[in-house]
Amino acid sequence: MTYDFIAIGESLSDAFYFIDEATVSCTIHKERCLLCFVYAEKIPVTKVVKVAAAGNSSNAVVGAQRLGLATSLITWIGKDYAGEYVKKALTDEGVDLRYLVTDTKHPTSEATILNYQGERTQLVYFQPRAYALPRLPKTRCVYYSAMGDKHASFDKALVKELERQPKAFFAFQPGTTHVRTELKLLKPLIARSDLFILNKEEAAHILDDGKRPLLNTLEAFRHYGAKIVIVTDGQNGADAFDGKTHWHMPIFDGPAKERTGAGDSFACGVTTALLLGKDLPTALRWGTANSWSVVQLVGPQAGLLKTREMNKVLNRFRKVQAKKVMTLS
Repeated sequence: MTYDFIAIGESLSDAFYFIDEATVSCTIHKERCLLCFVYAEKIPVTKVVKVAAAGNSSNAVVGAQRLGLATSLITWIGKDYAGEYVKKALTDEGVDLRYLVTDTKHPTSEATILNYQGERTQLVYFQPRAYALPRLPKTRCVYYSAMGDKHASFDKALVKELERQPKAFFAFQPGTTHVRTELKLLKPLIARSDLFILNKEEAAHILDDGKRPLLNTLEAFRHYGAKIVIVTDGQNGADAFDGKTHWHMPIFDGPAKERTGAGDSFACGVTTALLLGKDLPTALRWGTANSWSVVQLVGPQAGLLKTREMNKVLNRFRKVQAKKVMTLS
């Protein structure tokens, strides 16, 4: 079977806890903020929402499926109720799960999300896994994101497997454990990436050599081999560089109820648009539309757009376009 989009990454069950009794302490330029509670106190929760099938790659594959692509997911769950909910939720979306692995020794991984004033802080726990990569079927795109610890050998196997499909578009959105990995271990994945996408804080953590101008950050990852580099920056939008043109994409204005999945929906929208033959400025608008929709609802998937909905949002914000910052000669 041939696929349009195969996502790879750990699936999690998410639990969202909405809280009112907290404070935020920021540095003078608000580049780093701390969420603060009273120590050793019971903190009341105003609302709890649970999402069955989450995780970066699960979010992305659902988004691609809703936008009309033929999808599959290589993922790991536990033999437990949470794992069954993951399978049901993804099956209901139409995602092919023939490559899903059920770990009989460890339960499904999970994340706890603390929501305060529309922003979220995530506590993520990946179960210990013995990751093994199956032989990839023919696909137009491989999308790789968050894994648990001990993924280094899996990363190497993936790079080698991608050599069998040199024409497959490879999108790499590093997850938490990748971001905390040494740059030298990530270089083979970055070098193979047709699209390397991450947020501003993650980029700074990976480069780990002090604060850089944005264009310099984009150029650094291009230097390591990524064909298109995109760095997102929350309310400040996103910036992209393809080796020639630096684009800036503003956000679409709208309310933000809960921001979990904003990055995943953006990355999925961009990747899908590129697979459908859209140019980079248009793809940035697709990602922005998807993210705009997701943050208006609770959880990373409820707001993921279908094709007709995508077109409506793009038309609604037709005046908001990607802006050319500079073009290198």
